[in-house]
Amino acid sequence: MTPVQLFADDFKPEPYWWHSTPRAQTLPIELPKEADVVIVGAGYTGLNAALQTAREGLSTLVIDAEAAGWGCSTRNGGQVSTSIKPSFNTLARRYGETVATDILREGQASLDYMHNLVQDEALDCEFKEVGRFHGAHKAHLYDALARDCAFGHPVWKTDAFMVSKAEMQSELRTDAYHGGMVLPRHCSIDVGRYHPALLERVVSAGALIKSHCKVTSLERTTTGFLVHTQDGPVRAGRVILGTSGYTGPLSSHHQRRIIPIGSYVIATEELPAELIDKLFPTDRILSDTRKLVYYYRLCPDRKRVVFGGRVSLSETDPRKSAVKLHRDMVALFPELASAKISYSWMGYVGYTFDALMHCGEDKGLFHSMGYCGSGVGMASYLGYRMGQKAAGLEKTPSPFERIPNPTRPLYSGNPWFLAPSVLVYRIRDRFGI
Repeated sequence: MTPVQLFADDFKPEPYWWHSTPRAQTLPIELPKEADVVIVGAGYTGLNAALQTAREGLSTLVIDAEAAGWGCSTRNGGQVSTSIKPSFNTLARRYGETVATDILREGQASLDYMHNLVQDEALDCEFKEVGRFHGAHKAHLYDALARDCAFGHPVWKTDAFMVSKAEMQSELRTDAYHGGMVLPRHCSIDVGRYHPALLERVVSAGALIKSHCKVTSLERTTTGFLVHTQDGPVRAGRVILGTSGYTGPLSSHHQRRIIPIGSYVIATEELPAELIDKLFPTDRILSDTRKLVYYYRLCPDRKRVVFGGRVSLSETDPRKSAVKLHRDMVALFPELASAKISYSWMGYVGYTFDALMHCGEDKGLFHSMGYCGSGVGMASYLGYRMGQKAAGLEKTPSPFERIPNPTRPLYSGNPWFLAPSVLVYRIRDRFGI
């Protein structure tokens, strides 16, 4: 198909999740003069923090420059895992075995938190333990995965098992992988339902949500902060920053430590059930061993393929990125060559220089950000922890508070170094190194 023919008649350059479920609406409110806690960002981090502070009786105001959930909280692929990218050995070399173990335990805690949150709050969001198939895109990488699987994990009880290339038809119908590993504890979630359901609980707890109100600066005072917004100032005893991939000059300290990386996603038109069942016999979430990762799954009703990846450095036109993603999807599944695209979108992942998330406090200014592409579970969990901390309930610091949060000389928030880095990763992916 030519690029024009790729797009369905009802194509929208917006997230599929915005149309699968009605988006959350917040009522217009007057900006209050003061609040015990002001939270910047109405995504997963901010809402999970607000749920804690509001229920502890603290007057809580959540402010977002856009509509609540406009950023990555309604743009992601709906995959939930244990969230930590560096291996135990890598972490142990950096910080020692005790801290490395604590970091990995936080990864497990984030997954456990999601289970408990959905159950305790009765959130209708299709949260399911479907497992992940992680494909080996080179033969020797299958061997590496098999060694890791046989060795086991020093902290997580993964229950992982290997699926050979000869056995793959039970998991995934593609010739692009040399087998892979199944991680049965990983989960999927309906992004379009999770954020609105969480937002409703936060509002019910008494928090105020102010959308379309940009915070322009933070000023420390003798009693806390003066939060300057486009609609006027608000006095706050404590402030929580939950902006991650959308962190800007509001806090130059954090902006210098967050690398905004574009992540791109498409959703196909509705496909025949027999084709879906042939290619995707399970409901697992899917990824592979590439450095420039693909992440994909079926939508919750099993009618569309939702396919994401890192296909551009600076492209924000979803029509252009859609062409590249469609090409990559068809390379894995040639049977999808005629599948048209109904939705295409992008969002900014908050990456860090050490590939770890970070949180903490500086004299009443709390932050949690840098989820490195694993933000559904970890943003929710660390938002909860920062909310507890701001409410005076969290006494034991997270290991992400106890490790350095690095930056680089000359970096001020514009990732000028991405182009050569991506080129290196593409070369490594080609050879599986």
